[in-house]
This record gives sequence, structure tokens and C-alpha cells, in this order.
Amino acid sequence: MTTSVLSRLHEIRDSYARRRTLWRELTSYITADDLNDIEAAVDRCDDDSGTDPQIKEIRRILAAQRSIASRP
Repeated sequence: MTTSVLSRLHEIRDSYARRRTLWRELTSYITADDLNDIEAAVDRCDDDSGTDPQIKEIRRILAAQRSIASRP
């Protein structure tokens, strides 16, 4: 049981590190054109089911970036 708990904890930490890296990489794109280009690329990669967790995370980050970029 201890091994499974430690394995799960390791998975959670890895997932968190990947999300932070993705966030850091995507936050460098701040113009509307940049965000449109990335979103178009994500649309081409999406399998139309909308259930891929990575695609959802990218879309969430892009939406946050758009919100920040649209502030006066």
C-alpha cells in the first residue's frame, strides 16, 4: 500500500510540474495574433471529442491569457 501511495504522489507531482511548464511556456504569448495562432494549432490537434485533458488544459491557459491581454 505504501508503494502505491508513493507512486500516486510521484504521479501528482509530475503532473503538476508538467502543467507549470506548459503554463510558463504559453504565458510568453500575449498578443491576440499569438493566441489565435496557438489556438488554431490546438484546433488542428484536437480529435473533436473535446475530452483530451492536455487539450483542455491548453485551452484553459489560452482563455486565461486572453482575459489578461484584454484588460485595459
